[in-house]
Amino acid sequence: MTTETLQSDNAAIRRVTFIGMAGNTLLAVLKMLVGGLAGSMALVADGIHSLSDCLTDIAVILGVHLGSKKPDPEHPYGHGRLETFSTAFIAIILIVVGGGMIYKASIAIARTHGISDEVTMSSAVIWVALLSVLVKEALYQWTRIVAVKTHSTALYANAWHHRSDALSSIAVVIGAVAVKLGYPYGDQLAAIAVGLMVIMVGVKVFGGCLHEFSERAVDEQNVEKITSILESEKSIRQWHRLRTRTVGREIFIDLHILVDPELTITQAHEIADGLESDLHDQIPRPVNVIVHVEPNLPEMRQ
Repeated sequence: MTTETLQSDNAAIRRVTFIGMAGNTLLAVLKMLVGGLAGSMALVADGIHSLSDCLTDIAVILGVHLGSKKPDPEHPYGHGRLETFSTAFIAIILIVVGGGMIYKASIAIARTHGISDEVTMSSAVIWVALLSVLVKEALYQWTRIVAVKTHSTALYANAWHHRSDALSSIAVVIGAVAVKLGYPYGDQLAAIAVGLMVIMVGVKVFGGCLHEFSERAVDEQNVEKITSILESEKSIRQWHRLRTRTVGREIFIDLHILVDPELTITQAHEIADGLESDLHDQIPRPVNVIVHVEPNLPEMRQ
């Protein structure tokens, strides 16, 4: 991946994130205003969820900016882990927000025990929630496409934050309809459902960060791609000790190749250099490669 491609990817990430931030701000204000006037705890909780999206948007922008900085003497392997930290930050916010929603809704149910069944719910709550579903699902789809294209884990986590907001708005609609049908606790139960959805997404995203922090190998699709490139190199007699890991958007590859022992050092170096170029050109992510060249002798084969 060239520097120009990386800069283009960063621009695409910033663009979709800034637009998402604007949408989150408008939805948060609308939800909390209508929810407060209509007495809908679920919609207010949904508005807080949308507001938390703005924090994760900021985390994405900072993570991508800092994670894309070039290596320096203190960080010779680059700053990709900063993007992973921003992803973990997003996950923690999701879990905390979800827990807060469940706590507040549970307290509300306990305090209103024995209330009259004559509970009303404004139709405006339903319409605002439906608008949120449409907007947030559109943001999810767009953000997910950009995240997959740019291989940004932070942006992918933020896409799921959009999706969780859309799901929570659906729960708000269900709760509001339940209240209209005469079930007084429908709104609070919907808020609890919202909180559970948000926590589940947060746990899933945080689990992915732990895998990366624990130096897990890259996904099977990329391993197959690397293997295919190695097998296409006719000058490589054998290869082994292939190790991979992910640091932010960058893939680190370490492997040993066996070549004709009669080759000169210069010729062996050219083979290794050609392999590195092929890996850079054919893998659509930033790649950091270390190739160990060994003679193709019986004692070296595995």
